[in-house]
Amino acid sequence: MIAISPNPQTSIKFNSQPLSPFGLLLEATEPQSDIRKLSIPQLRQLTWEHSLIVLRGFSSLQEEVLPDYCTNWGTLLTWDFGTVLNLIVHDNPQNYLFTTGNVPFHWDGAFAKAVPSFLFFQCLQAPSAGSGGESLFCHTTRVLQNATPEERQAWQKINITYKTQKLAHYGGKITAPLVSQHPITGNPILRFAEPLNEDSVHLNPLFLEISGLASGKPDQFLNDLIARLYLPQHCFAHQWQEGDILIADNHALLHGRNPFLANSPRHLQRVHIL
Repeated sequence: MIAISPNPQTSIKFNSQPLSPFGLLLEATEPQSDIRKLSIPQLRQLTWEHSLIVLRGFSSLQEEVLPDYCTNWGTLLTWDFGTVLNLIVHDNPQNYLFTTGNVPFHWDGAFAKAVPSFLFFQCLQAPSAGSGGESLFCHTTRVLQNATPEERQAWQKINITYKTQKLAHYGGKITAPLVSQHPITGNPILRFAEPLNEDSVHLNPLFLEISGLASGKPDQFLNDLIARLYLPQHCFAHQWQEGDILIADNHALLHGRNPFLANSPRHLQRVHIL
């Protein structure tokens, strides 16, 4: 067990378990523990170290309290809906985020003025076991580490322009290098947003233009890169349990979602922390 707290009198004990292929699960030994009693600097350090942490056994934060807590981590990114996004199925969605379909890999804040450092999720309703809806996370530093030196050198010359219509809370046109550097750890990372595929709900599609590709066709390059993102050694699928809190490093990781059954509940809340 480990204890995380700035104050020994209020320490909360955990069972700690590594997740596969990366990440860390911290499960409180006493149910309905209060996450606000934990040391945020220590949680932040664990997130950078493991790229993703899951906290289980905590009481959920009310929506009006959630932004106040997350502000202790850093400045919050504010969208037209505010700071808390409720990820639920809409009756008439304009974006695939609000459907039961899959969500392609992407990094958050690509079309915003600033890229969040942390993604803070809490699960209010989890899909029933076996019904899908897992959140997917790809460790891009590992993708780069497992590429050949020649591939890494070629990727560093690639820039990708992304375009999508603003029908939800994001959209526009940006150009980003494929290979970048983590602003805290200094590790190399990938910045990549996956286009919709034949299994996707075709709402708010993303269009890509690739420059700097030394050889081969863009479609071949994309198919090869996307296949690597989903390899088991690079990709973690989190099956939600009600009450789970998940904090992810938005610089090191890309994230997406598996589709889920329409009759299965799924309600997450997400906050972007700069």
